[in-house]
Amino acid sequence: MRQMRNVFEAILKYGHDEDFAPEEDEAFCPTEAPAGSREKLDVLAERVMRGEPLWHPEDRPDYSGLTGAVRPRE
Repeated sequence: MRQMRNVFEAILKYGHDEDFAPEEDEAFCPTEAPAGSREKLDVLAERVMRGEPLWHPEDRPDYSGLTGAVRPRE
């Protein structure tokens, strides 16, 4: 099977959904995962797969209260 090279080939093969309207269900809940984290990316991917909106109004809005590991420079 030939790999698609761009989005236009994907649209030609699978079509598009211009009228897509995400739907909220009982699984659509906020996340405390910080923006850019692997956890947040996983949550966003799950939301897309379930046909939900990407952003929940109560998702973590900032990085307050988080601590991170400090790695020494080499």
